[in-house]
Amino acid sequence: MGKFILGEKVGMTQIFDEKGNVIPVTLVRVTPNVVLAIKTKEKDGYDAVEVGFGVRRERNVKKPQKGHFKERGMFRAVREFRASNGYERGTVVDAAVFIVGDQVKVSGTSKGKGFQGVVKRHGFHGAPKTHGTKHAHREPGSIGGAGGRAGGRVAKGMRMAGRMGGVRASVRNLKVAKVDLENNLLALRGAVPGRRGTLLEIRG
Repeated sequence: MGKFILGEKVGMTQIFDEKGNVIPVTLVRVTPNVVLAIKTKEKDGYDAVEVGFGVRRERNVKKPQKGHFKERGMFRAVREFRASNGYERGTVVDAAVFIVGDQVKVSGTSKGKGFQGVVKRHGFHGAPKTHGTKHAHREPGSIGGAGGRAGGRVAKGMRMAGRMGGVRASVRNLKVAKVDLENNLLALRGAVPGRRGTLLEIRG
């Protein structure tokens, strides 16, 4: 039975360990999740647990979802986690599933950074700053001829300027630094994807 929970990014801060060392942490608000459905290999082809997180106005929830929630509340988000067994519909999952020292994987939507050039987006070095370079310090340079072919086609996967961020991102091997059951908070050592308020999937 794997550990998992949905949470909301609060922001970064720092705490101190018993030796007085500063530990940078991200606070994640993990209000209790409710198990809404159990997927089984016999019926659905895979084992998983579907959970609901957060609160949403009833008028903003569609009728099929209301029926699926079955008076357990109106949830902001619903996600599935791969888990074999040990859960039943209506089970509440809270911060107590994790303990200090647990290693977790955190997934969420990264910050959107808009349209960016190749230096920021892909780490290109740019052109030399000397020897006659003029107005071209951050340009991408030649994009080649698509593998030596004639015709000026752009090869698939060519690294160029474009929209950056706003995609699903995961960070592995983060450690749980503190568990606050009273305030439904997890303190994870290090940074996690997204802005404040981003929905995060935490897997142990």
